[in-house]
Amino acid sequence: MPRPALLVIDMLNDFILPGAPLEVKGGRDIIPAIKSEIKKARDAGIPVFYLCDSHDKDDKEFRYWPPHAVSGSSGGNIIEELSPKKGDIVIPKKTLSSFFETPLHAELRKRKIDKLILTGVCTNICVLYAAFDGMIRGYGVEIPESCVAGLSAADHKYALSQLTEVLKIAKKRK
Repeated sequence: MPRPALLVIDMLNDFILPGAPLEVKGGRDIIPAIKSEIKKARDAGIPVFYLCDSHDKDDKEFRYWPPHAVSGSSGGNIIEELSPKKGDIVIPKKTLSSFFETPLHAELRKRKIDKLILTGVCTNICVLYAAFDGMIRGYGVEIPESCVAGLSAADHKYALSQLTEVLKIAKKRK
């Protein structure tokens, strides 16, 4: 029987709030669906992990993207509507990957997790890389389409195509 974990990726003020430095226009639209997935996970005893960009002020990523989710800033906080609760795991990340130089893999293994349910932003960046990194580490990966959003509709559609056609990752419920 699969042992899943729910991953909530980059649902941070600097991605979701209107006018945020890296505002994902569709990010606010997916909040109710993610909230529902979180409730279902908690009710079923499935662990909820929050993967959060947490950059240094001089992060080299800012050569390509505007400064965002700087460690200790309000922009790096998880949006209020999806606030973690006691027992949830919050993991900061410095790159596009939820696995690179983070304790995510060790925390999943400690809990004997073998399936990841991915939610959040951006479908075409951090969600895509989390899916790939999880897959190559042997996890089953599922992505509820109603729980992910890309920087643009075209980026979102492309990422979903890559996830299903190239990586063979399951999507569930639109």
